[in-house]
Amino acid sequence: MTREWIHPGLLLIAGAWILPFCKGRTKGAVMILLPAAALVECVVMQPGTYGVVRLLGQEVIFGRVDRLALVFSYVFALVALIGMVYSLHVNDDAQHVAALTYAGAALGAVFAGDFLSLFLFWELMALSAAILVLLRRRPAAVAAGFRYVLVHIFGGLCLLAGIVLHWSHTGSLRFGDLSPYAGSAAFTLILIAFLVNAAVPPLGAWLPDAYPEATATGAVFLTAFTTKSAVYALIRGFAGTEILVWWGAAMAVYGVVYAVLENDARRLLAYHIISQVGYMICGVGLGTELALNGATAHAFAHILYKALLFMGAGAVLQVTGLRKLSDMGGLYKMMPRTLSLYMVGAFAISAVPLFSGFVTKSMVVSAAGESHRAAIYLLLTLASSGTFLHTGLKLPYYMFFGRDRGLRAEEPPRNMLVAMGLAAVACVVIGVVPVVLYSQLPYRVDYIPFTARHVTATLGLLGFTALGFFLLLKQLDPEPVVSLDTDWFYRRGGTAVQNFAQGALARLEGSVSRLSDVVMQRFVLGVGAQLRDIDLRGVDAMMVGIGRLTEEVSCDLTLAMSGHVQRYALIMAAGILAGVALAVFGL
Repeated sequence: MTREWIHPGLLLIAGAWILPFCKGRTKGAVMILLPAAALVECVVMQPGTYGVVRLLGQEVIFGRVDRLALVFSYVFALVALIGMVYSLHVNDDAQHVAALTYAGAALGAVFAGDFLSLFLFWELMALSAAILVLLRRRPAAVAAGFRYVLVHIFGGLCLLAGIVLHWSHTGSLRFGDLSPYAGSAAFTLILIAFLVNAAVPPLGAWLPDAYPEATATGAVFLTAFTTKSAVYALIRGFAGTEILVWWGAAMAVYGVVYAVLENDARRLLAYHIISQVGYMICGVGLGTELALNGATAHAFAHILYKALLFMGAGAVLQVTGLRKLSDMGGLYKMMPRTLSLYMVGAFAISAVPLFSGFVTKSMVVSAAGESHRAAIYLLLTLASSGTFLHTGLKLPYYMFFGRDRGLRAEEPPRNMLVAMGLAAVACVVIGVVPVVLYSQLPYRVDYIPFTARHVTATLGLLGFTALGFFLLLKQLDPEPVVSLDTDWFYRRGGTAVQNFAQGALARLEGSVSRLSDVVMQRFVLGVGAQLRDIDLRGVDAMMVGIGRLTEEVSCDLTLAMSGHVQRYALIMAAGILAGVALAVFGL
């Protein structure tokens, strides 16, 4: 790598291992300085190609820097900084090392200019994310963490197989637009790998399975990197892929439906990640400049407001130990600051005017309208209404208001509130001054969000949604149940494999053992008996004959041994003369 360029991802990954050797305030300072330095490095970075290494005749590019990579790097580094502020009170070096490594790997994936470096950072993301789930150290978290690993091993194998096929076909490992190879096996496998990380149904049940089981602080990092790095990769390689339009629109509605049904606060928010990523996937599929700008902008805004929402839910979990909405209520009296900051995130995700979601989500919806995709436009609008229903109304109502259950709580540690405040400020700034974000997007932006028609239509949609919520409040009461998702199949699949191993495989093993006994008795032992006869009749007889011959020769030599030197000399002389005679007559 060149001396002028420092990889912000490697800065986080290497710097993370300093933390275990730090104590007290020094550790806190390092936790803040590392992501802050990475953010500064991203901001001052200029477009270009850096960190090129030759390996096996291929260029490995660790620093492909352009406008698309830069805008994702800004928000990744920013949320890493916010997440570390949120984690300052946690005395667990393993969590901090895993979180910084996770953030660094995401930055590495964003700047990767080739498939080899992309695969390296892709797998490092999966490993460090799984650790953040496992470190909650509860049986449910351990089980979810292992399922997370298994699913992402599948995704990683698909990516690796696709890379190998692509390289064998093209002779290049460059990562860019793959549309010229649409329909090939490599194209399909790489697309599946990216869709797994994007949590696209039916490949995305790992997300609401694992994220709610992560540590309170680790979940903040999980919301930011895996799915959004997948969105970045899809923008880079699969823009304009038609199937993504319908998949993304269906995904937006799918996540909303499950979120409305959910009782677990963090699972509700996890399902809504799926819904919001659906907007981004749909934008990638539409493939127009407005749609790709919208997908990028919405990913940026989503990382911040979703982190804020998970920080709010994590603060409640921190002070009450509760996750079920049916167990909560009345917390607004004891946690007013947490409620206020949470509602900023709720308004942002619901696309309320003057909040970030209003100026980003609408770009994708407008792109669908401009492309004359009426069905897609309708599905995305419907999903937007559902978002406000569950994240802006249902969750805060039952968590902070609702029936007072006599819970005793207080505001979370100050660093958690500061982190929530930073994310809230970002949500408001982007919503009020969208040019701050628009100026960083990959393409020139002509979109104007604050039109009278857009504002009134949005307020009308939100108003009718709120009216419906309060009219149907009794029917929306959360119930202590679990909604089944596609993870049911691989959960049950594991049980089926175990039962098969204990039943059918055990019987198969017995059959093989009996067959083996028959083979051993009739064939192997028979061959052994034949070899024994050959040994007795042939080999032993031959050896006895050789022994007898040796004995007779020895006896003759013994008779020749008289002990007189003169006789030996005469015998030797006679032998020499005989040899000379043979030589002469032979000539």
